[in-house]
Amino acid sequence: MTTTVLLVATRKGAWILRSDAARTSWQADGPHFLGHIINHLVLDPRDRTTLLAAAKTGHLGPTVFRSTDWGRTWQEAAQPPAFAKVPEGETGRAVDHTFWLTPGHSSEPDVWYAGTSPQGLFRSADGGVSWAPFSPINDDPQYREWMGSEKDGTPDGPKLHSIIVDPRDPKHLYFAMSGGGVHESLDRGQTWRVLISGMQVVEGYGFDAANPAFHDPHCLRLCPSNPDRLYQQNHCGIYRLDRPSDTWVRIGRNMPQEVGDIGFPMTVHPRDDRTAWVFPMDGTQVWPRTSPDGKPAVYATRDGGESWQRQDAGLPKQQAWWTVKRQAMGCDGHDPVGLYFGTTSGELWASRDEGGNWECIARHLPEIYAVEALAL
Repeated sequence: MTTTVLLVATRKGAWILRSDAARTSWQADGPHFLGHIINHLVLDPRDRTTLLAAAKTGHLGPTVFRSTDWGRTWQEAAQPPAFAKVPEGETGRAVDHTFWLTPGHSSEPDVWYAGTSPQGLFRSADGGVSWAPFSPINDDPQYREWMGSEKDGTPDGPKLHSIIVDPRDPKHLYFAMSGGGVHESLDRGQTWRVLISGMQVVEGYGFDAANPAFHDPHCLRLCPSNPDRLYQQNHCGIYRLDRPSDTWVRIGRNMPQEVGDIGFPMTVHPRDDRTAWVFPMDGTQVWPRTSPDGKPAVYATRDGGESWQRQDAGLPKQQAWWTVKRQAMGCDGHDPVGLYFGTTSGELWASRDEGGNWECIARHLPEIYAVEALAL
């Protein structure tokens, strides 16, 4: 029987929720790592058994935990992601937390990638036991300039995120930085090129759109059914990129004007590259980062961003002042697709009909940082 699994990472631990293909009732396993910050909890799709958890603990600091028995036991990484040491007398950087975890290509069964705050890119070749800086970007002067100061950027720290491996080619990689733009490698990370053409910057501050430092991608997704199509939720809108073009198109201009196209998360249909979902937030000048007017809704496109439809059946109609973080929205592989998102107020919402109707399947969790959905 098919099992549906949700991996939920929160500000004070992690939970694993399970259901069958009907997705009508859920059983919760957890908390794991109670009291510790878990930024991402990810299953290895290559063995469907190994879990990695990106953790920040009070006594161990930033680290990664590994389980090969679905969380019954955990082992800390022997060498977590850490920046290279600098010569004595020089100022170096320290990893505050590992933010993003991505399994490697199917042809590389023990490879994982990690993105950190402040921005750093790391790789493990032994299933997450040990990590090392990956490619030259961590210490490259140009990239360090684009990354900006560790005191700038997002409210909870600058991040390297959205690490993507092209399923057709392990040498083809993408990542995004908040801030610092979108980047692509065709040679397994030896060299990178910037992909910011068409992306806009915040108006009114004199920012140069040609400078990656002024770009703030929030979430980048590649379509499983068409790896030549990518979607992006950005600080300045929703975009689509169709390769081989290098120019992003702002499809968020087609969102309702009163809602806008600013948000954090995005998820794409596993079998239809024209279908994607976002969760907008209030992007007015004061940046409350809450649902517009306290009326949360998911917005769906089924034509590649030419039009968007509001999906709020079952969601609160008023006085719901939460939002959804960049990793906290996902979908499973069922037909119809199940959609899931977790809120900053600790609620986990699910839809069994691709967003047509919503129900709350868990309440009173800590602030939810990430949701991964799986059909096993």
